[in-house]
Amino acid sequence: MSTPSAQTDSFVRDRLPPREQWPEFRYDLPELRIPDRANVATHLFDAAHRNGWDNRLMLRSPGETYTYAEANAQVNRIAEMLIKDYKLEPGNRVLLRGGNSIGMALAWLGVVKAGLIAVATMPLLRAVELGKVIDKARPALAICDVALLAEMVPAAQDAKALLPILVFGDAKRPDGMEARAARRAADWAGCATAADDVALLAFTSGTTGVPKAVITTHRDVLAACNAWPRSVLQATPDDVVTGSPPLAFTFGLGGLLLFPMAAGASVYYPDVRFSPETMVRKMRDNGITICYTAPTFYRQMAPYAKALGIPSLRICVSAGEALPDATRQLWKEATGIEMLDGIGGTEVFHIYISAAGADVRAGSIGKVVPGYQAKVVDENDNEVPRGTVGRLAMIGPTGCRYMDDARQTHYVSKGWNHPGDAFTQDEDGYFHYQARDDDMIITAGYNVGAPEVEDCLLTHPAVAECGVVGKADEVRGMIIKAFVVLRGGHSANEAMAEALQDYVKKHIAPYKYPREVEFVTVLPRTETGKLQRFKLRQQT
Repeated sequence: MSTPSAQTDSFVRDRLPPREQWPEFRYDLPELRIPDRANVATHLFDAAHRNGWDNRLMLRSPGETYTYAEANAQVNRIAEMLIKDYKLEPGNRVLLRGGNSIGMALAWLGVVKAGLIAVATMPLLRAVELGKVIDKARPALAICDVALLAEMVPAAQDAKALLPILVFGDAKRPDGMEARAARRAADWAGCATAADDVALLAFTSGTTGVPKAVITTHRDVLAACNAWPRSVLQATPDDVVTGSPPLAFTFGLGGLLLFPMAAGASVYYPDVRFSPETMVRKMRDNGITICYTAPTFYRQMAPYAKALGIPSLRICVSAGEALPDATRQLWKEATGIEMLDGIGGTEVFHIYISAAGADVRAGSIGKVVPGYQAKVVDENDNEVPRGTVGRLAMIGPTGCRYMDDARQTHYVSKGWNHPGDAFTQDEDGYFHYQARDDDMIITAGYNVGAPEVEDCLLTHPAVAECGVVGKADEVRGMIIKAFVVLRGGHSANEAMAEALQDYVKKHIAPYKYPREVEFVTVLPRTETGKLQRFKLRQQT
């Protein structure tokens, strides 16, 4: 790091992969070159001020709004409170637990403004899953929505060092985030982080069920804000943005907070969990112009969008799973809007292949985003002829650095990032998605590692063995299917299948439960005992 770090706690920095395992970073466009001292929150709010956006709305929800100036003041108060009330130091990790809300957005920005490292977690995670994140990230504090304390409290109590919890979402709570922040300064300067200081740890389950923590710097985030959003999305200060991906996903963090800030736009967070119908109604009633969600949700929303109409809507971003052309056409027929598809990833923060408007081509995700380069390669990293199936490789201003994880060498090879997807590239440079080349199950936009579901099922007293795979599904893209060998004395019937499904829902995030359970007498394994999931996939 050429510029001295402002983060006195070097826990994450000490766990970076060796330099020779890093991807190459390229900043070929002027807008991708970030100053060597930069803080994401400070940078975005300062830019808003320079552009005259102080009095424009930034955050919206039913009954509550914040302008850019008001949000900046509250973020400053939160940042100072974290440092002074909790005696935190830059580089400490802070676990964030909340749905998409103004409180969650302000908390995230406050953590980063203070030079702390944000560790946002999915609101559906159970205590055992939160425990894995806590064990790896070693946070000094958890900030949790009052509505999500049930799983947070036992996870914090089970931590190796008792984890303090700061609650938000209850303004009347005297020890809550809002009350504590109110006693702090609205103009606190924050931490002058180096651009290469760490802004967040983004957790991804991968295919093993053991969470991987992706190290993402202030430079990474700000470069991403000036890549896909600037060249493809092209939002304006008049846009009002909403969507379903959680802020704990980098897809949601970028699309539903940071990218709108970079454009001077506003974000609408609902006060209810989106269903297909409520999302259409909320978009219509709140003048939404840009929507982010997964293909499955667009498909489910289409009949409501056609019946009710969303006259303000102009851009619909799809990511998180492969977009079937049938879904694209269904949405276009319902709304008249050509969906903006893209592929990105937690490891590289956001979208790097995409197409919008007239550049959309049926069956293709799009072309490489300016500032990135991508190619399709064989097993030896040699580029294959156009039209040939191979592994996707990409390089640009963002790239993968796992924290203290041997899987770094699986993702990065010869300076290039390998997301684990099979693609073809046509003569015109368009990329066509084929499949995952690992055991990740992408269901309705959620990434689920098969071994994690297997591990849960194996703790049930009736289960002797099991194997979990993804099965193609028209509605959800894929569903989770479990092949189960029962212990003696247990009946393989519908009641048992339902019991196993309920068991998984209770012990890990509900979206990870197997929608199909097939009872078998034996599982295919290698001579060394390794489960052959590819043979199970052939049986789906």
